[in-house]
This record gives sequence, structure tokens and C-alpha cells, in this order.
Amino acid sequence: MNGPTLRVLRRLMTEVRVLGLAVVVDGEPVAGLLPFLAATDLLSLDVHVSRLARHTRGLGAGAAFSAVLHEPDRVEADPMALPRLLVRGHVESIGESELARLRHAWTSRFPSAMLTLELGDFEFRRLAIDGGRLIVGFSQAFGVGPETLAAARALGRDDGPA
Repeated sequence: MNGPTLRVLRRLMTEVRVLGLAVVVDGEPVAGLLPFLAATDLLSLDVHVSRLARHTRGLGAGAAFSAVLHEPDRVEADPMALPRLLVRGHVESIGESELARLRHAWTSRFPSAMLTLELGDFEFRRLAIDGGRLIVGFSQAFGVGPETLAAARALGRDDGPA
């Protein structure tokens, strides 16, 4: 994967703010739309979910998930060329020691979330990425794994904002 493609990957993970989530609950597929925050190493995505939402029941520790992050659709753009990142992985719990840092980062990215942080039915979950696929245009798809995510992170450090 070349530098411009890695920049697209990094941009999707750090600038897009909402992901489409797919999980299984009671043997049935369930989808959700959630704000997210990428970990600094880009190996996971943190979400803040309500226990009242059906999709949250599919986000227990160790559960499998699939998610899509994409650039916004525009009338003038070809939808087949819409850059998107499809990831799959497993859910991890977040330790108490990380919560203060995560709460601060979350409200920096989503200032209106101060309200949900105070509600008792919301909690953070970590979506650890096992792999995925980056599509940057028609006939331009690339496998994504930990080494690709590390390269996208390093590119951002060495090359300014992605």
C-alpha cells in the first residue's frame, strides 16, 4: 500500500466520526450507527454505547463485530468510488485505569457527549481490529491488518496530519 492510500486509511480512522456496526444478538444480525474514537495506535476503535440499545447486547467481551467507516456520499461523486474501510474484530473490555483518559478524549472529540457520560446506562467498549479491507475506488481494494495500521500511524507521525 502506497503513501496516498495509507493517508486515506488514516483519514477514515481519524477524521470520520461515525461507523456502521454489525453484530449478532440472539442469533440475529443487528446493525447500529455509533460515534467512535480510534486508538492512537489505530488498532482499535472505542465506542460509547447505551445498554438500552439492542446492538449493545452483541458487544460483550470477546464477541465478534464488523464495522464500516466511509467518507460521506455526495451527489457529484461516484458511489462505487466512495472510500471506505471495512473492519472485523472482537470486543474488549476497557480497564478502569483507562477510563479517565478515554472520557477526556471522548469529550474533546464529541463535546455534546458530556450528557451521555453522566447517564448510568452508557459504557465504553473497545472494538479490537483483527483485519479488514480498504476500498479507495473502483477496483482498488487492499487488505488491512496490524502491520498496515502501524504503517498508517507512522505515516501520520512522519508526514504531518493524514
